[in-house]
Amino acid sequence: MLYCFSKKTNRAGPPGHTTDAMNISYTLIRSRRKTLSLSVTPEGVVVRAPLRMAKRDIDAFVASRRRWIESHAARMAERQQALAAIPPLTDSQLAALKERARRVLPERVAHFAPLVGVQYGRITIRAQRTRWGSCSARGDLSFNCLLLLTPPEVLDSVVVHELCHILEHNHSPRFYAHVLRVCPDYQKQNAWLKAHGPELMRRLGG
Repeated sequence: MLYCFSKKTNRAGPPGHTTDAMNISYTLIRSRRKTLSLSVTPEGVVVRAPLRMAKRDIDAFVASRRRWIESHAARMAERQQALAAIPPLTDSQLAALKERARRVLPERVAHFAPLVGVQYGRITIRAQRTRWGSCSARGDLSFNCLLLLTPPEVLDSVVVHELCHILEHNHSPRFYAHVLRVCPDYQKQNAWLKAHGPELMRRLGG
């Protein structure tokens, strides 16, 4: 079970309880980890700490990183404002994007399938708000047309990911071994997609 502690009472509180250190409000999550970690999210500052670490030590850790927190929070606020200013794709822009995707993605699938060592079924192009790609049990593939707005190496990493699901329909170590064999920098490309993917999907509008 995860615990956190209230600054006033120093008693266990619910997971994710918000507390303060030197006027810095943060959410404290305790677990069986051995080290402290701090992150700045759109929802605020999150600190993950060992179960038995003293609250005063956690507060000191947070206070010592005030400048880092303020800098990251400011950059995040600027990014959120920039994202809000990006207009959604128009119907004509989305149609053009799908048309390009119907040409580009099958070419990339045909390129990587022999490298992965698989044969595939149909390829479907969609505009989705939650998924970049999928693979059916029969080897049919589906891809998000928004991949055309990502760097080419990111698009290729998604193609390889879905093709490898024909070999392993799971996310086991064996699956990722297949992915990394064909796409050694997959983790880097996946990190880019996690960081920037949500802003791309927001371009589909409401």
